Amino acid sequence: MKSLYHFIVKPLEERYDNIRRVDDRNLIINTSIENHRFISKKAVVVSTPAAYDTKINIGDELYIHHNIFRRWYDQKGNERNSSTHFKDDLYFVVPEQIYMYNLKSHLDYCFVKPIKNQNNLENRKEQPNVGIVKYTNKFLEALGITPGTLITFTPNSEFEFIIDGERLYCMKSNDIALTHEYQGNEEENNPSWA
Repeated sequence: MKSLYHFIVKPLEERYDNIRRVDDRNLIINTSIENHRFISKKAVVVSTPAAYDTKINIGDELYIHHNIFRRWYDQKGNERNSSTHFKDDLYFVVPEQIYMYNLKSHLDYCFVKPIKNQNNLENRKEQPNVGIVKYTNKFLEALGITPGTLITFTPNSEFEFIIDGERLYCMKSNDIALTHEYQGNEEENNPSWA
């Protein structure tokens, strides 16, 4: 089974990521299907496109767009699968909806760690639109932006991901507006719930 232009994937674990382990018990943190923050973004490749070659192989783990596994209610109140649903537990994904494979950024996406806000006069835990590059791509590396680079990114350009227990923002390369000299006093903002 091969699609001509799409990857075929299935959820790595479950479609929704709404259960957290607290001590020795499971805590359900969301019971609604509408909230995109609790949809799983982890997938595994079942089939690669037939029309072109790719570095992504069958069995690779992906981080994908949150709408792939999403369910929704139609105007009659019936629960429906997303338009990417193929059959059973299989979904179509276009390359632009893949943000990472095997912990490597895909296409022009990168991942940034938020940093703690140093300003005591503001009631924000993290500094807005500033972060440290964690996963880069070949376009950014050509510009000298490597992992560990302190950057400013454009407002509302980031998507939140939890990767290996670390909260990261995914964005496109052109969303990085500035690079800064690393001062050394910047602290990552990685909350315990991540």
